[in-house]
Amino acid sequence: MTTTATSPVHDTRTTHHVALARSGHAPAVARTITARWLSLCGVPPDAALDAVLVVSELVTNSVRHTTGPCALTLTVHETMVDIAVTDTSAQLPTVRASSGADENGGRGLALLHDMGARVSVVLTARGKTVHATVALGAQACHGLVE
Repeated sequence: MTTTATSPVHDTRTTHHVALARSGHAPAVARTITARWLSLCGVPPDAALDAVLVVSELVTNSVRHTTGPCALTLTVHETMVDIAVTDTSAQLPTVRASSGADENGGRGLALLHDMGARVSVVLTARGKTVHATVALGAQACHGLVE
């Protein structure tokens, strides 16, 4: 696990990166890491709820739809957080037009859009990175305390 904090005098971004094992526990681990790290950045728990939900969705998608490990990178800049989940699959995620009530899954990306998250996908040499940018309300990152 690496954590990088930069001086607000030069740059107000703060980044946290963690590799996650491909397991059913990865989404819960990622939620806990996100909530704790955002708290260290000075983001109140209620302002971090949407970001934690987005992390859960993106990591769950990676675990369900790929065969390798994934990595979570959180970057806070002013009142936004960029959530990036990198995995080993080059298959692009899709948003289903509609899902029946009895279908399992398929609504997560639509939910992220409905929440106001800006979602983008970047193909990499070893797979892809799904980015979702989420507003943190009026809360700015104040830097990590270590």
